[in-house]
Amino acid sequence: MSGSRESSAQAGSGGADDLVGIGFGPSNLALAIAIADHNRRDPGQALQTGFLEQQAAFGWHRGMLLEGATMQVSFLKDLVTMRDPSSPFSFLVYLQQRGRLADFINQKSFFPTRIEFHDYFEWCAAEFAGDVAYGQRATEIRPVVVDGRVEAVDVVSRSTTDPADEQVRRTRNLAVGTGLTPRLPEGVELGDRVWHTRDLIFRAPALTDRPHRRFTVVGAGQSAAEAVDYLHRTFPDAEVCAVFSRYGYSPADDSPFANRIFDPDAVDHFFDAPESVKQDLLDYHGNTNYSVVDGDLIEQLYRTVYQEKVQGRERLRILNTTRLTGVEQGPDGARAMIRSLTTGEEFALDSDAVVLATGYRPVDPRPLLGELADACLTDGQGRLRVDRDHRILTADHVDVGIYLQGGTEHTHGITSSLLSTLAVRSGEICDSLLLRRTARDLRTDFGRGAQVGVAAG
Repeated sequence: MSGSRESSAQAGSGGADDLVGIGFGPSNLALAIAIADHNRRDPGQALQTGFLEQQAAFGWHRGMLLEGATMQVSFLKDLVTMRDPSSPFSFLVYLQQRGRLADFINQKSFFPTRIEFHDYFEWCAAEFAGDVAYGQRATEIRPVVVDGRVEAVDVVSRSTTDPADEQVRRTRNLAVGTGLTPRLPEGVELGDRVWHTRDLIFRAPALTDRPHRRFTVVGAGQSAAEAVDYLHRTFPDAEVCAVFSRYGYSPADDSPFANRIFDPDAVDHFFDAPESVKQDLLDYHGNTNYSVVDGDLIEQLYRTVYQEKVQGRERLRILNTTRLTGVEQGPDGARAMIRSLTTGEEFALDSDAVVLATGYRPVDPRPLLGELADACLTDGQGRLRVDRDHRILTADHVDVGIYLQGGTEHTHGITSSLLSTLAVRSGEICDSLLLRRTARDLRTDFGRGAQVGVAAG
C-alpha cells in the first residue's frame, strides 16, 4: 500500500458501516433482506449497511420484461423462502398484500410471469429505499490502513447526473453485486440499429411507425427465442431471421434430477470437488441453463414456421448452422453478414435492426478494487480465489471482507449468477459478516488487554 494511504488513515475505521453493497440488483437486495431479518430477530447485534446503485431506481432486466414471458425458476426460489419461509419478504406475502394470492393459486403454476416477479422485486426493494443511494456509481475503493493492516475501505461514488457530486462511505466489508455485462460477437459494436436483448423493449417501439423489412436475431438461447417471438408478433409486416450455429433450438433440461444442480447442497459438493470434476459438472449440466430454450416456446415457434409454410408467406426464418461474421451499421438499419457453416456460403441480411441475444459475462471486480486488487489471491488460471462464504481470499494484512455476488462459477458452480440460491447465499454472507465481526471484536479486546498488561508490568 502507498504511504499516502497509510498517512491519510490516522482516524482508523471508527464510524464505519459493517457492509456497503455495490449494486442493488436481486443479489444485494436478497442480502439486504437477510440482514434486515437478522436485525429484527437480534437488534442488539444489528448490522449497519448501505448500498449504492447507479440506476435511478430498482430495475432487473427491464429490457426483456416481455408480455407473457414466464420465469424459469419456481416462485419458491424467491429472495427468502429457501433460507427462511417465515420471512415477511416472501413471494406469497407479496401476493397476499397485492390481493392476488387466491388468483395465483388458481393458475396451478409454479412459474409467475417475469413482469410479476419484477414487481415482487420492486415491492421488496421499496422497503430499503432509505438504505440505497440510487443514481450513484462506485468509482474507487480506497484502503484505510492502520498499523500496516487494511481495517476498512472508503467507497467513493459519483452521481450519474452530477459528476461533481462525490460521496465517500467507510465500511469494514464490501458486497460486490455489479451484475453482468453483455457479451458481444468479436468486432461487433452496439448502435442505434444494433441492440443487445437487454435493450429490446426500449429500442423496438421506436420503429413501430414505419414500414419494415427484416429483423435479425443472433443467438440460440431463451432470450434469443423470446426476442424472435416478440419481434414476430410486434412487427407483422417484417421478416424475422433467427441466426444460430446449432441445427435447432435445444430444450432446457429441467428434469427433477438435473435440477438438483441448483440445490443449495450442490454448492457444497461443487466447492469441495477437484478442479477436473468441477469442469465436468459444468459441462454435464450446461444444458440446464446455457443456450437452451423452454420446450413450450420451441414448439410454438416450430408451429409458427410450419403454418407460415402452409399459408405461403414465410416471415419467420430459422437460419440454422449459420454464424454472424460482422455487422455494418447505417442510418436506416444494419446489414448482418452471415456465413453458412455447412457450405461456406456468405450472404447479407439487410435489417431494420440486428438483435444480439449473445448472453452476458461477469464483471471483474478488480479494476474497481484498485490497489486492493493486488492483495486478492488468484488460482493458476488467474481467477480470483473465493472461500465458501463467497468472500475473496486476500493477503493476511487485509481485514476487510470482499464478498462476490456472482462471478464465482469456477468455485461455487452454475448458480453463481442465477436466482436459484440467492436466498441461501444471502444468509451465508450475513452469517459470515456476524462471525467476522465477533472475531474482530475479540481481537480488539485481546489487544486492549495486552496493552493494559504491558502498562501494569
